[in-house]
Amino acid sequence: MKRPKIFSFFAGSGFLDLGFELNGFDIVYINEINFSFIEAYHYSRQSMKLDSIEYGYHTVEAADVNQLTEGEQALSLWYLMQDARKSTDVVGFIGGPPCPDFSVGGKNRGQEGDNGKLSASYIELICQQKPDFFLFENVKGLWRTQKHRLFFERLKYKLKQAGYILVERLINAIEYGVPQDRDRIILLGFRDKLIEDMGLKVEEHEKLIPEGLFPWGEYILYPKSQVFSYPWPSTTPFSADSDLACPDGIQRELTVEYWFEKNDVLNHPNSQHYFQPRAGIKKIAAVAEGDDSRKSYKRLHRWRYSPTACYGNNEVHLHPYKIRRISVAEALAIQSLPKNFVLPDTMSLTDMFKTIGNGVPYLAAKGIAQTILDFLSTTQWYYPQPIQKQLELPITLL
Repeated sequence: MKRPKIFSFFAGSGFLDLGFELNGFDIVYINEINFSFIEAYHYSRQSMKLDSIEYGYHTVEAADVNQLTEGEQALSLWYLMQDARKSTDVVGFIGGPPCPDFSVGGKNRGQEGDNGKLSASYIELICQQKPDFFLFENVKGLWRTQKHRLFFERLKYKLKQAGYILVERLINAIEYGVPQDRDRIILLGFRDKLIEDMGLKVEEHEKLIPEGLFPWGEYILYPKSQVFSYPWPSTTPFSADSDLACPDGIQRELTVEYWFEKNDVLNHPNSQHYFQPRAGIKKIAAVAEGDDSRKSYKRLHRWRYSPTACYGNNEVHLHPYKIRRISVAEALAIQSLPKNFVLPDTMSLTDMFKTIGNGVPYLAAKGIAQTILDFLSTTQWYYPQPIQKQLELPITLL
């Protein structure tokens, strides 16, 4: 199979795209609503010496994102897709619309929020342009919270009506080797014609890939049931620049300190990019290593995975054994980015941490990309019995 070509939307600074590009896909089109993130995307590619994007970088204001489904921009996108099809068998859309409106810890405004509306716009774009497959990524709240789940089910209904066969999973980034407890819902859809050409049989009324036929588990390195049963350390009295041996019985590769060392964060170009402590020094020093129980001033433990890397209002996690918040280099490591991924000096600290917190961890993106590629390459199917529904709740759609 020729390398599938990917059109990326709400691309941020390219974490999700990088996982696809370095694992069997070609990223040919970038669209992002934050111009600062677009600049960082371009800069990071240069620092990693990656090829230029075939159809370039595009930006549209969040309030005008519907332009992608209207007029000249929609027609231009259609022509680019037809051009891409000349050199590949499969064209895909990937994207994770901004999600604070569905987050329990965020605005929780749902589909009526400014960011919530972007999810509907992305689904509308998919239904209009009809890529061969798509990926939609969002927070767990979209799936778990009843009022948001109803909206999610309506989006899926619309996709099914547009001819997509769906499969979904609530993933945790730690399963793929990311040193972070980060739940996200991943919804994938494949055109019914593509599924038919692959020889896969689905129930017409369900329009779901039968459970067990999509290889979700193939690239999971650390099952959640296993990871969270380890005797992880809880808290340790804080001591600046202290030494602390790694305890026995844990998975060292999933710890913050392992990734700090792996990415050589002290010598990384973004090592000095952190919020300077001022009046809060005394308060910072009083928080025990590993105490992430409070809403703010969460301190990481060096020998444990990080809580979700979500840095709202500059509330960046505290360093395990330094009297400061973690640096951009350290946050990139927690998102499992390669050590040669760099954000530009010209970017504000707020935007640096915002784009990091918004991004899909690289290793999770890599695992999902490899899973999709394996699925697209499958030629023989073994049907489990009975076929079960996937992540469905008894919700009336109409």
